[in-house]
Amino acid sequence: MKIRLPSGPLLALLGIALWSCGIAAALAAHTLPGGILRWIGIAILLGLALLRPSLLRWTVLAMLAGVELGIDAPRAALQTHLLAELFLRLIRMIVAPLLFATITTGIAGHTQLRSVGRVALKAFVFFEVVTTLGLIIGALAMNVAGVGWGVALPAAAAAPAAQTIQTWQQILLNLVPENIAQAVAQNQILQVAIFSLLFGSALALLPQTRRVPLLSVLQSLADTMFQLVRMVMYLAPLAAGGALAYTVGSMGIGSLLSLGKLVLTGYIALAVFCLVVLLPILLFYRIPVRRFVAAVAEPAAIGFATTTSEAALPLAMERMEEFGVPGWIVSFVIPLGYSFNLVGSSVYLSLAAVFTAQAAGIPLSVGRQISMLASKGVAGVPRAVLVVLLATASAIHLPAAPLLLLLGVDALMDMGRTALNVVGNCAASAVIAGSESALTKAQPIMTGL
Repeated sequence: MKIRLPSGPLLALLGIALWSCGIAAALAAHTLPGGILRWIGIAILLGLALLRPSLLRWTVLAMLAGVELGIDAPRAALQTHLLAELFLRLIRMIVAPLLFATITTGIAGHTQLRSVGRVALKAFVFFEVVTTLGLIIGALAMNVAGVGWGVALPAAAAAPAAQTIQTWQQILLNLVPENIAQAVAQNQILQVAIFSLLFGSALALLPQTRRVPLLSVLQSLADTMFQLVRMVMYLAPLAAGGALAYTVGSMGIGSLLSLGKLVLTGYIALAVFCLVVLLPILLFYRIPVRRFVAAVAEPAAIGFATTTSEAALPLAMERMEEFGVPGWIVSFVIPLGYSFNLVGSSVYLSLAAVFTAQAAGIPLSVGRQISMLASKGVAGVPRAVLVVLLATASAIHLPAAPLLLLLGVDALMDMGRTALNVVGNCAASAVIAGSESALTKAQPIMTGL
């Protein structure tokens, strides 16, 4: 008699459920039972990853194993940050030439000059609408939850350093690279994208006899860079596990969850945004949701674990091209979204601002919350939501002291908002391609290692 094993998704859910129960047991001071449950869960996921290997399964397994290492051996976990840093350096090495090659060949190879302006306008409209909705959902979530009321403020400690927020004129000026070599060296993604857009447009205007030789070289460069992406992605699970091991080992699982209600509210707000905003938009433009989820799962998981959208950029571009979005749209919209479409950061920004007011015992009127929403243009400051929040708090006359409460859970919140930033940028490329009637079925999503 043959024994039928549960399906892959059921095994994955069982493993994650056992691991989660082990975490809960550890927080309740049941150390030994918690450890046993977590290791059983990890063993189930390891068996599933061995039987049905995929980048997503190995990444999730490494993330859970990284948390376990941070709990059981925090000193050893502190040494694993090297894996994440190495992975990020490899990704940064790839991003600039990949963007240059794909944008240039996409525009010059298909002479999409008339479409560029239209796509740019659609992209900015999409970014403006979804980030505003993100701010509204974040504010509503915290107003409903009210978890900031009655929270004890921390003792005096070093607050995040205040920084000068750029004006819109400075932001516009910084879009254009003063020196393309410097932009590449500093990994200024948007400046590289702007240069590539101009270069591709100029190349498209040349006679075909002069355009084809350089276009062939650039296409070979693009193919080579995508092949390099596939090679580097073998390190993604190790980087994800190392990043989480370092976070848990340095801060401790208890301190990370000390403001559990705030974290839970934040993740509920992110989930509501996906269901109430992104899902209807995808359905309206007839984007196949299941295939889209399969395409963005791996880039989102990498962004979640490494807490940086940059780490997921090359894989997100590759997956969206496999999904059927034309390469030139992917190469233009996704990098642009890294400065203007930080939907996850928008949700967190408004949520954290209302939490700060509640913790300080200051009720925010509708007018003051609208003033807070008007500050969303500063959300493009990379990895500096707390700095942006300081400026927002100053604008609506909130004290800075409650912001110290957010420092303990910023790592956890950063994971969720980064993953949503990745998903939001992928959604933007798919929606714009759908509005252009340019979305194709393309090739199957490649999920195996």
